[in-house]
Amino acid sequence: MQLHRLYVTVRNFLFSKANREFLIFLFFLALSGVFWLLMTLNETYEKEVTVPVHITDVPTDIMLTSDEVDTVKVTIRDRGIMLLSYIYGEVLQHIDFSFKTFDQGGGTGSITASELTKSIQQRLSGSGKIVSVKPDKLKIYYNTGACKRVPVRWRGRVIPEHLYFLSYVSYDPDSVTIYASEERLDSIHMVYTEPLNYVGFRDTLVADCRLRKIEGVKMVPDRIKTTFYTDVLMEVTMDKIPVQGINLPKGKVLRTFPAKVSVKFITGVNVYRNLSADDFSVIVDYNELKNSTSEKCTLQLRQVPQGITHATLVTKQVDYLIEDSESE
Repeated sequence: MQLHRLYVTVRNFLFSKANREFLIFLFFLALSGVFWLLMTLNETYEKEVTVPVHITDVPTDIMLTSDEVDTVKVTIRDRGIMLLSYIYGEVLQHIDFSFKTFDQGGGTGSITASELTKSIQQRLSGSGKIVSVKPDKLKIYYNTGACKRVPVRWRGRVIPEHLYFLSYVSYDPDSVTIYASEERLDSIHMVYTEPLNYVGFRDTLVADCRLRKIEGVKMVPDRIKTTFYTDVLMEVTMDKIPVQGINLPKGKVLRTFPAKVSVKFITGVNVYRNLSADDFSVIVDYNELKNSTSEKCTLQLRQVPQGITHATLVTKQVDYLIEDSESE
């Protein structure tokens, strides 16, 4: 009963004299819109369409080192209604090329623009014309399984917050298998991620990275997980680092005053907790002393542990004495 009343109320409202004129207006407005759309879609336009290219019938003993699916950008001139079918329909979802049709031997092959144009043109309507194809050639690389394992490294802009720094970077996996020609394999010793861009973080950052493509090289896997560990910066001093003499003649011993010195450096809190004086090496080279007339010798900071920066000696020169070892 309530639905019937609602129906009667809506009907009376829509078909009242005032609203009847409005409905007639809407009808003719929609009709004119349909005619405009039909006229518009019947006009000729140019549109760039992206078409995937699939490589098929690859022999089992062949490894494609370029992408199995590449893309070409085709500019087509046709009526608007047909262009819509090319973009959203199944006509140009992909085109296939058999491996045998482009194989040139020697690990390479190519599909020319004319071959691409011919294959795509066959799928167009009678009114469709191809204006251009980019690129003008698809280069294909393959081999019979030659490969090697290489490490991975990140590239890009990864900057923690102020007072933080990257203390360590780990990769999962830390190396990948690359397939390429023998000549190309010999020239590649490391592969890199695509440029990363992370700024202003303080906690451990985990990034899923795609490896930067190299023409004619297939990487397995082609993605890795890179973890950036952060730490809080601090400026500290490590004391009681012994001074050692090197290149001394047999039977000679070097004594410095003081015998132990300090090193100032910047590092993270976690790194500093695990440091000791034995992680540093401060030396005096006898070869630089034997022709010197100075009463002081110059110290050299020869070794510093990983994870520290801006390491400098607090004392650069010290008094010294060279004695016979038998006099000890």
